[in-house]
Amino acid sequence: MGRTYFVEEGIGQYLTELSTKVKPYVTGLLIGQCSPQRDYVIRAVRTPPKEQQQEESVGPPKLASLDEEWITTHASQVSRMLPGGLLVLGVFMIATPELAKDGQNALRKLIFSVEKSLSKKRLWKPAEEEVSDRAALQICSTTKKVVCRTYDVQDPKSSAKPADWKYQNALTASWLALGCTVNVNIHIPLLATSPNHDLEKNTKNGLNRWSKQIEDSVFLINGQVKDEDTELLEGQKKLRGSTQPSIQFSDVKVLTQLRQGPSPRSTATVQVCSGSINLRGAVKCRAYLHNNRPKVKEAVQALKRDIINTLSDRCEILFEDLILNEGPQKKNFEREYHVLPQRLFVPVAGSSVMLSDYKFGDEAAGEIQERFVEMLDQPVQAEDIHIAEDIST
Repeated sequence: MGRTYFVEEGIGQYLTELSTKVKPYVTGLLIGQCSPQRDYVIRAVRTPPKEQQQEESVGPPKLASLDEEWITTHASQVSRMLPGGLLVLGVFMIATPELAKDGQNALRKLIFSVEKSLSKKRLWKPAEEEVSDRAALQICSTTKKVVCRTYDVQDPKSSAKPADWKYQNALTASWLALGCTVNVNIHIPLLATSPNHDLEKNTKNGLNRWSKQIEDSVFLINGQVKDEDTELLEGQKKLRGSTQPSIQFSDVKVLTQLRQGPSPRSTATVQVCSGSINLRGAVKCRAYLHNNRPKVKEAVQALKRDIINTLSDRCEILFEDLILNEGPQKKNFEREYHVLPQRLFVPVAGSSVMLSDYKFGDEAAGEIQERFVEMLDQPVQAEDIHIAEDIST
């Protein structure tokens, strides 16, 4: 039996509007959440047009001209803007009838490219029981016929399985939110044998070690340690049938454990270091969860991933910014302070879910608004941009 996708009703309208502008096809990403029983699609986002696409040569339309790299880069940028619990769930294509035959092959290729690009950057490993099916949605621009199939991204030989695509009103109006503040103080030694331009690589290795600490942490939800197989809302009144966004918010404390238990005796290694990187500050983390009897382990996993992603994404953004502004040649690192970008949250209309982004201190609200329009095809009012935290270095 195939998977069922419950889809925010507004997405149907969005895709219909896109299909009226198709020349000869348009692609995009599906954003949402997997759960063992069913999947939820809360947004569809078209691929931003490339400037040179306007000047493309005239001729019969072909899907072979699909720019895979452009689409996977867009997916990487979008995944940074998703809080815990949300991910790129698949891809869609709206195409004219003459392209429909090749559409499914093109979508299959895209699904695997996007997943490969996203998993390369992750500092966490998917759980064994995790859903690894991703959606390929194809819509005919003339007949408006919708075909949804899934592919298992863990299996390179995976063939298409049919899936149900069901629209639902106010899908995320009463989803659950979890939030925590994590104080970060990470010390990463730079070995004398590794050249300075390996800063990015060294930082990633340091974050890798730190992420294992987060994975082993204890999470107190509203002050309690809960068994991971219990329902998150056990003992709480559940909000049903509400179409108005209403947040049920859980405050979470993260306790990192000291090493314990019968571990083999460690032998200390002395290594000559030429310097070190210190990451310090308090980061605000957030995760969202469907309200269909979610388990504690789903909530904790979503929040853990948000903690790990938000720090590694920021470091990546900082290094991109440094290369852009200073060039990769800069070698002589004395004591330097770089401010990591701050996290901000922006509400999704008609939903209790917020999307995320990062800003450097000198970035104006207008630049953030432009980025939301370009990346997520979502206009944002300046007053809706909530900066969540102080500056971290």
